[in-house]
Amino acid sequence: MKNAYLGLGGLLLGACVATPEKELPNIVIIVADDLGWGDVGFHNSDIPTPNIDRLADEGIVLNRFYVAPMCSPTRAGMMTGRYPDRYGLRHVVNRPWFDYGLDTAETTLPEVLAEAGYMHRGIVGKWHLGHSRLEYHPLQRGFTDFYGHLNGAIDYFDHTREGQLDWHEGYETSYDEGYSTDLITREAVEFIREKWGNNPFFLYVAYNAPHSPLQAQEEYLKLVGYDETQPPFQGGRGKGNTIRQTFSAMVANMDKGIGDILATIDEVGITENTLVLFFSDNGGARNLGASNGDLRGGKLTEWEGGVRVPAVIKWPGGFAGGRITDQVTGFVDVLPTLCDLLGLEGIPGRPVDGISILPVLKSETEEIDRNFYLGCGAIVNSDWKLIRKEAIRGLSRMRINEDMLFAIGTDPNEITNVRDQYPDVYRELLETLSVYDGIVPTMTPPPDIKPPDFVPPKEWKIEKN
Repeated sequence: MKNAYLGLGGLLLGACVATPEKELPNIVIIVADDLGWGDVGFHNSDIPTPNIDRLADEGIVLNRFYVAPMCSPTRAGMMTGRYPDRYGLRHVVNRPWFDYGLDTAETTLPEVLAEAGYMHRGIVGKWHLGHSRLEYHPLQRGFTDFYGHLNGAIDYFDHTREGQLDWHEGYETSYDEGYSTDLITREAVEFIREKWGNNPFFLYVAYNAPHSPLQAQEEYLKLVGYDETQPPFQGGRGKGNTIRQTFSAMVANMDKGIGDILATIDEVGITENTLVLFFSDNGGARNLGASNGDLRGGKLTEWEGGVRVPAVIKWPGGFAGGRITDQVTGFVDVLPTLCDLLGLEGIPGRPVDGISILPVLKSETEEIDRNFYLGCGAIVNSDWKLIRKEAIRGLSRMRINEDMLFAIGTDPNEITNVRDQYPDVYRELLETLSVYDGIVPTMTPPPDIKPPDFVPPKEWKIEKN
């Protein structure tokens, strides 16, 4: 695929189809849920994350990786390479009572990889892109294997949401018992062991950790200093002495799982030709124990703490690791970068907003100049970030009463509004932003209000026709 994009907006036409001539790498994408910038060891966290840190040591740290400020939009954008505004999934997550999901007219990453020759395409963990109809099911969106849950915010121990079991293998209910993080890890390891043979595989590991409800296992609570002589906060199952301690135990548990996945890749001998991408789906929620370090704000805001997340990519056979890049990149770049990596070409179709950053990963160029649309009236590039006062639309935690321009390259913590000092930059970004803010979505989500008569389906099972 050509590294083509139009202007600073990065519009690439078409999905990706072709038959590459070179050996295809295995692809593993690991997404954490609500992990903050300051919750990993390589960002000086107090939480032990040796396995994520190993990825950072051996791979390329994506220091300017941007996502949406909430989970469903990020997952949708990763799947399509398109800003979620285009199909109405920017301002909401997929609630349990929604008859709604990722627009079925969209082409997804696993569908692209199927065309490229990937026979095995698995998702393990959290889907959160539609559960009310069969056409929203992950096995209808390009995946060949599914194990996990359709909703977000399930109970870690009994796997329920709204009082109903939400745990599945394929289309069927799974009654597997255990802590969800461990079950996700177990299934990811089994998938790799079973599928690693002659055909390359794609595995999307979508941990629900460390998203609320805050529930940790005793082993990991003790690892982060749990004192059994002191009461747990709020009482109840899986609670540590404090919110932060419980959150930390959940992260440590997930990190152990990531270590098991990496160890399995090493064990079966496919490390050299396996690409591993790790990132969080949005910034951390400080009120639920997360840390975004010195970055301003958190989840559900367009401040850096809400949309800039820890991210690492590693592919020993494809590019040198042990380094950091400040390339502005993010969730919508995953699909076009993989297309470029696989030698796939674009075809006419819906505009893909992401760009390929493969030239940066291969050290062929230091930086690709581009603007990255953050949604809700915000846009960022390597030097500047503009947040319009309209950014509060759909983001209840934003508090802003004027347009704000930051020299983000030198002011990453968004301390000084320099709009009046740089009027030309301000006007240029306003003009670019207006194009994206004017997007008319193909779908509209239902009102974000729980109906008083809502009754969840039995075991959240989607019946096949």
